[in-house]
Amino acid sequence: MSRSRAIDMATSYFDDGRFMRVLDERVAMRTESQLPDSQPALYAYLREQMVPALAALGFTSRIVDNPVPGKSPFLLAERIEDPAALTVLTYGHGDVVPGHDAQWREGLAPWRVVVDGDRWYGRGTADNKGQHTINLAALEQVIEARGGRLGYNVKAIIEMGEETGSPGLAEVCAQHREALAADVFIASDGPRVAATRPTLFLGSRGNFNFTLQIKLRDGAHHSGNWGGLLRSPGIRLANALATMVDAHGRILVKGLLPETLPESVREALRTIEVGGGPNDPEIDPAWGEPDLTPAERVFAWNSLEILAFRTGNPDAPVNAIPGHAVAYCQLRYVVGTDTANLVHHIREHLDAYGFTEIDVSERGTRMAATRLDPDDAWVRWCLASIQHTTGEAPALLPNLGGSLPNDVFAHILGLPTLWVPHSYAACSQHAPNEHLLASIARQSLQIMAGLFWDLAEQGPAIREQKHVA
Repeated sequence: MSRSRAIDMATSYFDDGRFMRVLDERVAMRTESQLPDSQPALYAYLREQMVPALAALGFTSRIVDNPVPGKSPFLLAERIEDPAALTVLTYGHGDVVPGHDAQWREGLAPWRVVVDGDRWYGRGTADNKGQHTINLAALEQVIEARGGRLGYNVKAIIEMGEETGSPGLAEVCAQHREALAADVFIASDGPRVAATRPTLFLGSRGNFNFTLQIKLRDGAHHSGNWGGLLRSPGIRLANALATMVDAHGRILVKGLLPETLPESVREALRTIEVGGGPNDPEIDPAWGEPDLTPAERVFAWNSLEILAFRTGNPDAPVNAIPGHAVAYCQLRYVVGTDTANLVHHIREHLDAYGFTEIDVSERGTRMAATRLDPDDAWVRWCLASIQHTTGEAPALLPNLGGSLPNDVFAHILGLPTLWVPHSYAACSQHAPNEHLLASIARQSLQIMAGLFWDLAEQGPAIREQKHVA
């Protein structure tokens, strides 16, 4: 058997309908982790889909309860050929956001795959059932093509709570660090930089959610009788926000910015173009940090967003000065940001501008920023493998613009992390009409088959090189 034969087998797996059948079964399972009664479906996905599929590939699996009470389960699996051999860890998540059944376009439904040209509609087709289904299918073809023996070990972790912030993932990986020990991490989530351009990203921006709240009095007061006499919480909060981010989206709080933009990151982004696809929103060229390219703004810099702002009753305004106002904000940040002191920097900034009455609090689960060195040997290997398969140079992103729990794999497990996404930015992820592009899925099966083949041929040498270094 040969590399090209393995890729042909992966292509046939798509063309003869096997991939569609498996994906349709998985999409049919309503694994909506954000719903309070979802636990039986989350466990069922692992028991009925993942355990049998992995067993057929020679894995042993165990389902692990979440150490956080009431949260979603995990599956840990391993296929060990030689304990001393090269080991790769892979990952996926089987949970999805709520289906919002009634909001889908006529003729579509979230719980079955519906084909419309190149688009395969269904909840989870892009995030993440389709992506980990591609990877496991490609691995299956390579195992068969190599006569049942890969020449390396594979470990896997499938979580069922990524859409709720991956509660318990860090604890599980810390508790099972030895069982999950590996040499390299290869997985798939998120979008390509463009639908037609294979992509490799090495980490993700961090995610820090915080609330600004001002309460000046218990109730509202008539704006005719008291207007001009009482401070308006909405106006105070709006002006405070204007001191933090300007009218063009530039962050004005120095403590919320990265220390620098490394030259290796800037070099990696020189050929990256953001947007321009048929369903992509039009980029605002003057928005964000000046003197940075669009790619640098989203992949190498921080952005501050006001996700929601509320004062009074927006649904039924009355002629009264509200007593309080609240803004829900988010900072997406890269490596090099002073993450230990984010709340302190905001508090210090507001106080300096006289907004001492505004409270600052962090909310939700924070995800740390991660970024593997673009010059790492594993990165060069992965780029070369993808180019060998596709005939074109893939896009290299030092980190994804969004956030993933990559810090668990990079920091707790200490692994070099390679993410090869199989979706694209306009896939309607988290929205009605979520879809996977068939053309991407087919090519991705080929890419992953090539990667898993090349890992056997070239991985041990890279492992040895890194151990010597």
